Amino acid sequence: MKETRLGEFEEVILLLVGILGEGAYAFKIAEEFESQTGRSVSIGATHSTLDRLENKGFLKSEMGKATAERGGRRKRIFTITALGKRVLKESKDFKMALWEQYPAFAGKLNYGGVM
Repeated sequence: MKETRLGEFEEVILLLVGILGEGAYAFKIAEEFESQTGRSVSIGATHSTLDRLENKGFLKSEMGKATAERGGRRKRIFTITALGKRVLKESKDFKMALWEQYPAFAGKLNYGGVM
């Protein structure tokens, strides 16, 4: 049976693949990670996490067309699978349920987050 849990870094990478859509390739994902979190990430860590998420069945990848900007090299483009979307939703629902139980925020969450 495949692993269906997400670590924090895996969850963020999976979300970024969804945010970037057709532009979700390793270098762009790493750039977006740094932009969104303010933390640096190595391209190696990005590649290994993308491979792990693909092995878990949360992502699929295909080779894009060669581009002049990459010297004729092709990009490996990632997309979220139905399983990946389900796991993200389950993770979000679980975390929201925990936040609702936290006394400092109980009953004070709106759709967009903490009020």
